[in-house]
Amino acid sequence: MRRSQRRRAGSLTGNGDGGALRVAQHLAVPIDTSAALPEGFTVRPPTPEDAEAILALARAHNERIVGFADCTLDEVRDDLAEPGYDRATDGWLVQDAGGAVVGYAWSFAKGDGPEVDADVVASDGAVARWLLARAVARAAEMARARGHRTAEVSAGIYRDDTTLRAVAAELGFARARAFQRMRIDHGAPRPEPAAPRGVTLRRGPGDEAFARQVHAVEVGAFAGHWRTSAPSYELWRERLDAAAVTDWSQVLLAYLDGRPVGVLIGNDAFVENERCGHVRTLGVLPEARGRGVAGHLLRRAFADDAAKGREGTLLHVDTDNVTPALRLYEGVGMRAVLVIDAWTRTLAV
Repeated sequence: MRRSQRRRAGSLTGNGDGGALRVAQHLAVPIDTSAALPEGFTVRPPTPEDAEAILALARAHNERIVGFADCTLDEVRDDLAEPGYDRATDGWLVQDAGGAVVGYAWSFAKGDGPEVDADVVASDGAVARWLLARAVARAAEMARARGHRTAEVSAGIYRDDTTLRAVAAELGFARARAFQRMRIDHGAPRPEPAAPRGVTLRRGPGDEAFARQVHAVEVGAFAGHWRTSAPSYELWRERLDAAAVTDWSQVLLAYLDGRPVGVLIGNDAFVENERCGHVRTLGVLPEARGRGVAGHLLRRAFADDAAKGREGTLLHVDTDNVTPALRLYEGVGMRAVLVIDAWTRTLAV
């Protein structure tokens, strides 16, 4: 699952259970990076000029695994230019003897904590193992550089990707969470949603104060959520503004009795390949839950997407959440269309 996919799946309603799913039994197991790539294969850092080749690799891989491309050129370009990502040290591009791109991987630290995301796109098991081992080794270096004694590495893997699942298990990972992609279809314009008592909405782009309120509510809504490493406002804003799919007019801030308590960040991540809107982030502060805020934000986003002629709206949910997020989405008419598992490993650095 690419970093852009993690942006899709990484901000979900509710709070998780923190470190309850850390794989501590793997702390003492070193990462074996001695295995070689197949004969004639070479590796180098990716460059922006590689975006189309990486896209072709990812699309072919995804179509084989899940039956559709599930990737766009803007997403690949965003990944290669993500603030905080160093292509020279954090990414690997593997080519076969004829120069064709056959593997791509990266490691990425979302904040200052020990959590590091790793990702691999490769259909060949030997290439996938080589890349994942390098990504994990780099994750350990990242955590060490931030002053941590452990690295908590997570890789998102399609449920049907048996090759990468086997490689992850071999390298000491264990499946920790299941994320479902949810969808609702819009066959016609949707009625204006009625606001719950005391709830009002404000839409972006807004001003600097609005953006800071959005950030503060997002941080508060996800405090304690599984693998949350909240970036500073400055880095959060930089990453949003750097993404080609960001549209601040799709950012909604909910107020309850005049106080900001909920946020929905929509974007265009699925417009090109699915003709759908996308809810990147939906969160409500703990003290305001149960007042209909999240449901109202969702219905507002659905109505907006339908008015734009989009065929549906998509989002991702952590089905292991301790809050009833999945029940909320099913209650507004969404259904699961894809499963992505998070495989994790905790290692001493």
